[in-house]
Amino acid sequence: MKSVARCLVALAILVNAATCFAQGLAERVQEHTLKNGMKLLMVERHNSPTVAAWIRFKVGSVDERSDERGLAHLLEHMLFKGTKTLGTRDYAAEKPILDKIEATAQQLMAEKVKREQADPKKIEKLTAELAALEKEAEKYVVKEEFADIYSRNGGSGYNAFTSKDGTTYLINIPANKLELWAAIESDRMQNAVLREFYTERSVVMEERRRSYDAEPEGKLWETFLADAFNAHPNGQPTIGWMSDIENLTRTKAENFLHKYYAPNNAIVAIVGDIDPQKTIALVERYFGAIKPGTPVPPVAVTEPEQSGEKRTEVIGDAEPELMIGYHKPTLPAPDDYVFDVIDMLLTNGRTSRLYKKLVLEQKLVTSVSSFGAPGSRYPNLFIISATPRAPHTVAEVEQAIYQELERLKTEPMTHEELQQILNQLEFEESRQMASNGGLARNLTEYEAIAGTWRYLIEHRQRVAKITPEDVMRVAKQYFTRQNRNVGYLTKAEGGQ
Repeated sequence: MKSVARCLVALAILVNAATCFAQGLAERVQEHTLKNGMKLLMVERHNSPTVAAWIRFKVGSVDERSDERGLAHLLEHMLFKGTKTLGTRDYAAEKPILDKIEATAQQLMAEKVKREQADPKKIEKLTAELAALEKEAEKYVVKEEFADIYSRNGGSGYNAFTSKDGTTYLINIPANKLELWAAIESDRMQNAVLREFYTERSVVMEERRRSYDAEPEGKLWETFLADAFNAHPNGQPTIGWMSDIENLTRTKAENFLHKYYAPNNAIVAIVGDIDPQKTIALVERYFGAIKPGTPVPPVAVTEPEQSGEKRTEVIGDAEPELMIGYHKPTLPAPDDYVFDVIDMLLTNGRTSRLYKKLVLEQKLVTSVSSFGAPGSRYPNLFIISATPRAPHTVAEVEQAIYQELERLKTEPMTHEELQQILNQLEFEESRQMASNGGLARNLTEYEAIAGTWRYLIEHRQRVAKITPEDVMRVAKQYFTRQNRNVGYLTKAEGGQ
């Protein structure tokens, strides 16, 4: 029991320290914008001699044209492949082979796209030529050189991720290795080489087969989103459809890269054991001379208002699943803050309404959750996801959820419920800010999506002003049948 008590005391100290830090965040974040448009956010904290360095590019899959779907995700993979100096034994000798690979691959794709009219012998010949060229290019490749350099110098958590809204590269490093990070990342920003492009494209195609085509849950998710959005690219999978990936070329990827993955579309957060003025000088020295690219234009398409319920069924070899989604505005729209309250009111913790009713009392489901998706830059969906508990059915769970949503329209949220939500928000915000990486993530995320990292400070203040009447109004406005999307997974035997 003593060890448990000590853990609780330590946790309380950590949360209190993080809460105090969060309250002073407005004074602690230092901003600097380079002439090329790159935004630098810094927080000096000397808890340990380490630094979290995050680069967020304000370009994601929502910014792709119809013939570019999957590019942002594929580029995330490709930017680990190196530059003109890293990842290669001799770039001058490697480049002509890469050019031949591209020319051959484009010929092969042009023939394949003819489908029934394609020449099988030509396809066979070009396939063999491409394989031989890729084999020849391999002798120049130094695998994972970025990761090896970081690892040898004490780096950890080297990673990247792509979403609808953006692409992020991150690393945790010793504070005295910050210049190494600046040298590597500035080189990557201006000299990236998309070597092994078609090999990596095959890797992504296999990822798609494994995670979506062969997984009923993955197939339900992307089909549900595609059905919910008729016009807006929010409905398209970040990884791309298989035929999208098959038709991506290195030339197309390079154009996308040079256009958007540039300083004017980048937000950098450096959090940890730093001297802000020295950090500004360092970043200016390495990134200041890089030319800006093209600003990412806003998506002009507006999703038409939905005028009737949509239902999506996927039959597969998996247990039943249910998703219910309603179109809603995104941040910083006032109603988005109300949805944050509704989210926590319904599914956050054991005392939340849906958890108490569906999991504890009626034992209809094994789990239930709610969230906004698939992105946050443009109007999205408020989604409730549940897994029925056998022998209960999707239909039973669906009706039980609707009953709770109707309660939101007629039964006011209590003062105690709002206070509990505010307490949970404070705890979660404090937990996220306790680590350098968590704070760097939030700074880059909200600077990119909300237009200012100060959303971190303002969010809980805005939520505190939400009234029971706001919750009932929003529930009545958005939780309607004509605005509803229902997706469910049916076990194969039940659908035959």
